[in-house]
Amino acid sequence: MARTFDDATRRNIAELCAAFARQSAADAAPALKRAAVAIALTEADDGDGTAFLLTRRSARLRAHSAQWALPGGRCDAGETQPQAALRELHEELGLKLSERDVLGMLDDYPTRSGYLITPVVVWAGAHAVITPNPDEVASVHRIGLDAIELQDAFSFVMIPESARRVIRFRLGGQQIHAPTAALIYQFREVLAGRSTRVADLEQPVFAWK
Repeated sequence: MARTFDDATRRNIAELCAAFARQSAADAAPALKRAAVAIALTEADDGDGTAFLLTRRSARLRAHSAQWALPGGRCDAGETQPQAALRELHEELGLKLSERDVLGMLDDYPTRSGYLITPVVVWAGAHAVITPNPDEVASVHRIGLDAIELQDAFSFVMIPESARRVIRFRLGGQQIHAPTAALIYQFREVLAGRSTRVADLEQPVFAWK
């Protein structure tokens, strides 16, 4: 379903996020390091519709280099998840937003590599000037919301190393895996008015480190 990039869409997504009963896993996973990512909404490349920003991490990074990711990173001491997501969005993509632009938060997602990730949905605006930091970001892409709402956008497979399903998001000829795929999938479900949990969705073995 095409979503025009306008105030009506902003209000609609904010209402859907407010209606979503977010589950926090912080108390159940105290040993995990807190992190936050931004699902930053802006205008689609063709100017017709709403998109979110997805990055390809720099190959020079020590951890998870060259992988697809939402902008984000570890929370600094004393930071809330929205504050961390907004700071990382500014550091990685040069986007300076405020907490007034936060539309909501999704479920915490525990990773095999020892992080508890909180997705923060933010409205970046139609004229967002994106300036990727080359030390962290190899490329940045606007992914239309209609692409994640396709029936075959996500698939699930089993691997010998786990009893849990691995989720994959098909983007062009590539497969994007959890945690990124799991967070995008839950956002897709929230847009459809569904409270689908994703914490039990598995990551591929290469992402466990």
